[in-house]
Amino acid sequence: MTIRVLIADDQGMVRTGFTVFLGAQPDIEVVGEAADGREAVARTAELRPDVVLMDVRMPVMDGLAATREILSPGGPGGHAPKILILTTFDLDDYVYEALRAGASGFLLKDASATQLAEAVRVVAAGEALLAPSVTRRLITEFARVGPNRPRARPDGITERETEVLALIARGLSNQEIAAELVLSEQTVKTHVGRILAKLGLRDRAQAIVYAYETGVVRPGE
Repeated sequence: MTIRVLIADDQGMVRTGFTVFLGAQPDIEVVGEAADGREAVARTAELRPDVVLMDVRMPVMDGLAATREILSPGGPGGHAPKILILTTFDLDDYVYEALRAGASGFLLKDASATQLAEAVRVVAAGEALLAPSVTRRLITEFARVGPNRPRARPDGITERETEVLALIARGLSNQEIAAELVLSEQTVKTHVGRILAKLGLRDRAQAIVYAYETGVVRPGE
């Protein structure tokens, strides 16, 4: 299946470079470009891409506001793509708010062309793309502003699924979770799918936010 991508960045050379490289991938098609957040919202409704590469700092409407609007209930055209935030620094102040808005991950602008293509594939598949430094920043931010909720097991998920959710929140991959819990990787993948479905979450990035905000895990653990 071809992954349809929209590139939103106010720098024309960046858009052109991304378009040329991603367009050469056999499984990726660049369906459009946007030079600011407002245009990104409109183009998302028009083109219905699978993934939006969203720059943070853009004129008219920044990437964070555009992400919120695109992923809000009843967003543009009723279509909710995966959004991959493009940022210059991994400690960007937008990390926490962008994930809360529903972004599926972050990619540094100095990433290699190969990393860019792989990032698109990862988020299109429903995985979160969070570098360890970004995950640490997120946890630090929760420690600063997040509620100090008592530990709880969310309604509707099993004890095992709660364990898996806690490990997702620590930034572990399916392979790492499988090793931690002595399970097969396929079993972990099944648990992750059920957790997302039961809790109405889009992907692992949302699961991380949910786990901290509901007290499944707490910063510092």
